[in-house]
Amino acid sequence: MTRNSPTPFFPAPRRALAAGAVALLLLGLAACNPKQAAAPAPPVPEVGYVSVTPQAIPYLRDLPGRVAPMRIAEVRSRVSGLVVKRLFEQGSQVKEGDILYKIDPAPFEVDLASAEAVLARQEAALVLARQQADRLEQLLSRATASQAQYDAAFAARKQAEAEVAGAKAARDRAQLNLGWTDVRAPITGRIGRALLTEGTLIEPGSTGALATIQQLDPIYVDITQSVGELNRLRRDLASGELARLEENTANVHLIMDDNSLYPLAGRLLFSDVTADPSTGQVTLRVQFPNPHDELFPGMYVRARIKQGIDSDAIAVPQQAIQRTDDGRAEVWVVRADETVMRQPVEVGPVVGPSWLIRSGLKAGERVVVDGFQKITVGAKVKPLDQNPVHGETGPKHDSDEAPDAPDAKNAGSTNAGDTADAAQRAAAAQRH
Repeated sequence: MTRNSPTPFFPAPRRALAAGAVALLLLGLAACNPKQAAAPAPPVPEVGYVSVTPQAIPYLRDLPGRVAPMRIAEVRSRVSGLVVKRLFEQGSQVKEGDILYKIDPAPFEVDLASAEAVLARQEAALVLARQQADRLEQLLSRATASQAQYDAAFAARKQAEAEVAGAKAARDRAQLNLGWTDVRAPITGRIGRALLTEGTLIEPGSTGALATIQQLDPIYVDITQSVGELNRLRRDLASGELARLEENTANVHLIMDDNSLYPLAGRLLFSDVTADPSTGQVTLRVQFPNPHDELFPGMYVRARIKQGIDSDAIAVPQQAIQRTDDGRAEVWVVRADETVMRQPVEVGPVVGPSWLIRSGLKAGERVVVDGFQKITVGAKVKPLDQNPVHGETGPKHDSDEAPDAPDAKNAGSTNAGDTADAAQRAAAAQRH
């Protein structure tokens, strides 16, 4: 039975040789690639930066304001009477001298006729008085009339002349009253709603307005600025830190309530000499053209006013400014050895997309604007130039965002390094 059982043939020496060969192969593979067992070194983080360059920057301020008409006139009647006709369209443009209302002229026509009749009577009396005075003058020269008679005649003539002058004044007043029955526009502008209708009786001594006319082109915008800020601006202008604007410069723009920019620029006329005691602010008046009646009196606007020019200002993008726990401003700066450090700065106002830097930075320094989440103090970085090119006005990327792609030079070097690493790994695999 034992002789008929099949027995497998595995010589012991061959099994030992096979196990040894496998062990040697594994040891050889491990010895050939020791670097693969070690953890790869972290890549150097890339950060975007802009170089600090002094430049001429206008000193701009956004200030609140209200639109006010250039001129405003209330239409009133100078005479009393019955309103018989309205001759204007409400809300239309009227010219100075246009007839707006007509008051019943009949009573004033009668007054004029009466005044003219009185004048005619006084002129006739004057003719008689002159003839009498001339006659007595001749008789006095021939000694046939007394001096007293001549003096009485001369006085009567002067009295008649005065009465004629008084009658003429009464006639002129009657003519004025008759003319004032046509209520005319005192200024050119846009008239509002009619406050009286036909058939209304205007009582003597009434002071009620019939309508209101406002001149809207050009138009005023009254803006307010704090006294402290205005005085600081004047000191900067006096010291030369800010350059003055040229005379008659259109240096104000309006920001409408929908954040759109009013297409026409305005001109600053003057600053008020009295501050509001409740707010400590001064009113500045600006004149704007308003050809299409886009600005209405009482409208709230924001005025962007250019009050001077800083000829050597330093500004950085807003995302470059970081805040410490106590609220102080600082920036990250790339040093010459390609490491980064924090640097405190003093910031001024916001000018467009940038912060104006009063102190803490100098020309040529590289300020980080992108990649803050990747860096720590003293860390080695790979800086990428984010300075505006071809008219760009700000950094290419927002802060704390990785750039979509590096610039051409860095892209080329990065791709070349990746290709070289891949070739080395392939050659090592072939050797082992």
